[in-house]
Amino acid sequence: MSLDKTRELLSLMARLRDPETGCAWDVKQDFYSLIPYTIEEAYEVADAIERNDFEDLRAELGDLLLQVVFHSRIAEERGLFDFEHVAAGISEKLISRHPHVFAGVNFETDQQRQQAWEEAKAQERQQKNTGNKPESVLSGVAKSLPALVACEKIQNRAASHGFDWPDIAPVFDKVQEELQEVHEAWQSGDQAHVQEEVGDLLLVAVNLARHLKVNPEIALKEATKKFTRRFNYIEKQIESSGRQLRDCELEELDGLWHEAKRVQKNTHSGGKQ
Repeated sequence: MSLDKTRELLSLMARLRDPETGCAWDVKQDFYSLIPYTIEEAYEVADAIERNDFEDLRAELGDLLLQVVFHSRIAEERGLFDFEHVAAGISEKLISRHPHVFAGVNFETDQQRQQAWEEAKAQERQQKNTGNKPESVLSGVAKSLPALVACEKIQNRAASHGFDWPDIAPVFDKVQEELQEVHEAWQSGDQAHVQEEVGDLLLVAVNLARHLKVNPEIALKEATKKFTRRFNYIEKQIESSGRQLRDCELEELDGLWHEAKRVQKNTHSGGKQ
């Protein structure tokens, strides 16, 4: 985007927010009322990428940028900061987090680079900490993040400070241990205990994903898509027979599930689903 277009966008938002001549809906918005829209636009960007629709991606990135401009305008009206401060802040952050690009630092391994990145982020968090209380290395993870994303971030923070298994073998063992504890909790009939143990199982599953170099959020999303494709196949087969799902025995549905696996495996490129 050219400088002129950036200025035009900022000017348009200022007009929309004008209490006398602007848009009534835009004028009444504040930081909190925009939260769901900001989150929604971020997810729509991700959706466009996953669909490989790059024309839509361009449009969705514009919608996401609008949210940045909107929040910046509200902040400017309150004397907090403006769009230039936002741009300056992220520029400074990019420079400080990439000394191998901007300061001639040489990292021999990706691990060294990642360690430096985490140290830079920790230093930024410490600078934000205006109190005298030492800040936890786990501080600063947004509470509104999806649970899987937050879990992975917290585990990465802990791992960067040495709290992690040195290899993957004990992680597999821990998964089995937590699964057994879920089973024991279920047998006890204590629902609160069941919830606690299921949470522990999910947490260690995220840890396993980390050690396998798998993004747990993406993995679950893809697994859900796969489940949906197979379930849709079952629905179509049952519908073609003039029946509804609730008319069928589980044994038949299970057979159609395995049929869906075979059919869809052959129709997806490379035999992958």
